[in-house]
Amino acid sequence: MTTHTDDAPLIMPVLSAGKHRTPRSGGCFMEFASYLAGERWSDHPACTHPALAFLARLTNDCTSDRNRSQLAELIPSVIGLNGDDDRVELLIALRVATAALPIASEERQRALAVGILSCEWQLSRRGYPPGPELRERMRTAFDSAPLAGSWARDFVAGSALPTRERAISRMAESIIRAGVLGIAQACTADADAKLRDVLRGAIADCAALFGPGSVENGVAGAGALDLEEAVVARRRNNAVPQRDRLFALRRG
Repeated sequence: MTTHTDDAPLIMPVLSAGKHRTPRSGGCFMEFASYLAGERWSDHPACTHPALAFLARLTNDCTSDRNRSQLAELIPSVIGLNGDDDRVELLIALRVATAALPIASEERQRALAVGILSCEWQLSRRGYPPGPELRERMRTAFDSAPLAGSWARDFVAGSALPTRERAISRMAESIIRAGVLGIAQACTADADAKLRDVLRGAIADCAALFGPGSVENGVAGAGALDLEEAVVARRRNNAVPQRDRLFALRRG
């Protein structure tokens, strides 16, 4: 006889790529987060920091249909992870870029290496130089792509880095996008697992700054929606959507 524990979900979300107008047409990672937080159905909910939500949307869309459902267990963890700490988007960008640099195509490695150095400079400028764990991740990433690292150091030395907050946010967003695409399109069999690990790591980075997120912390008063109707989204086919078209619609 099949049994279940009290803390096991009765229904797991069936995630699909792209933006969805209603739960009946499917749902992405952040849309289900908005539902669990009691917000209106949206892939840009207020319960999660915009940079983390941006990473979650890209991870959702770039993960294969076969493995996307494995992201569902992370959804409650992003709820309530929001605040004004100016390190968040830089730390998330570094999390993605250091993971992507060793496996990304050569054409992306230079951009990612510049992104890592730029984020490091921005953190130090704000009085938050990278700690030992982050420095080790950066060192490992550069050791895997020494030519890109050398080129990036020369480039940064001769360039003016952004100092306005909006420009810094755009820079971080570009690094996150390049990193996610670099992992998703890398010649590796475990790209989905790497994307999932990056998202999990970014969630941990945010939790270290804001405190751990949870459904209880982020709920604003969930509506009396039918859970099964809202969560279970049937896919009409298993076609993989064109990523370029998805990214054109799903901006940060």
